[in-house]
Amino acid sequence: MLPWKSLKVLGMIINTLFTSVGRRVELMDAWRRAYKDLGVDGKIVGTDIDPLAPALRGVDIGYIVPIVTSAGFVTSLEKICKREQVHLIFPLIDPDIPVLAENRERLESHGAKLVVSPIESVCTTRDKWLTSAFFNEIGVASPASWLPGTFDPAELEYPVFIKPRHGSAAKETHKVNTAADMNYFLATVDNPVIQEFLPGPEITNDVVCDFDGKVLNVVLRQRIEVRWGEVAKGKTIFNQDIINDCVTIAKRLKAIGPITIQCITKDDRHYFTEINMRYGGGAPLGIAAGVDSPRWYLALISGKEVDIPPLGSYRENLYLSRYDTSTFLSEDDLNRIKSSRI
Repeated sequence: MLPWKSLKVLGMIINTLFTSVGRRVELMDAWRRAYKDLGVDGKIVGTDIDPLAPALRGVDIGYIVPIVTSAGFVTSLEKICKREQVHLIFPLIDPDIPVLAENRERLESHGAKLVVSPIESVCTTRDKWLTSAFFNEIGVASPASWLPGTFDPAELEYPVFIKPRHGSAAKETHKVNTAADMNYFLATVDNPVIQEFLPGPEITNDVVCDFDGKVLNVVLRQRIEVRWGEVAKGKTIFNQDIINDCVTIAKRLKAIGPITIQCITKDDRHYFTEINMRYGGGAPLGIAAGVDSPRWYLALISGKEVDIPPLGSYRENLYLSRYDTSTFLSEDDLNRIKSSRI
């Protein structure tokens, strides 16, 4: 296998693979624009378990793969990397990330660069309790946190917040207002962590790191409205203290590629709550504001010259307001996608 840095050859074809593309049509569009703007040739390859995943219609080549928990998941990705001569691999959902990180050597043996942080950092950020401990260790503010059995529900100061330690997409997250409610959720939420309730607003920070862990830029997105755990309305804001803390977090994690760091404000102070080692659902807002990570990653891997603005440089007060759109498939279209199972 050649080291990935040997891919930096002007004029070569660069193929990029995204796993679990789901609804990420806007992100695929942003990458397509980056290919065009830079004059880089190549294919966008996407995988999913669902033939009706909308973004499968927005990639050049789509594949139906086994579920991430199956033994065939990584094998299918290996076959795709070899068949499509993939150079970059990005995960788009949380469950894929530890599986990819654990199988880095297998995937990179086919000449691809896995744009995923080290497995140690992935394990820390996948566990909300370990994430809280990590924030405390490096000295950035985070909400007070408890595990079941370490407190008396009758003695907590309500409201508090409960969520699964290994949850994703805001599933099974609840504001808890009373001790009776706490006892109910302790019995129903799988392996929970309880945290001090923070009133908001919530700020999602897109941190763009290169392939060696250098932070290229940070863009702050304040959430205005959320649906299904993903931002529906938001705007870019600027806060130098948050940017500084995000850089500290990313460096301590030795983060690779795009990551998202969540924080929530209370009494004009920001408290960090979660880290997702992937593109955030609202990443298109940050890209539109000037933090054009698709363009930067393609330039880095292909050897193209590109100007990356100074840290913290992006358009402030740019608003995102999303709406639903539809894609239509004939029976033949659907069967063709299903036949791409690997």
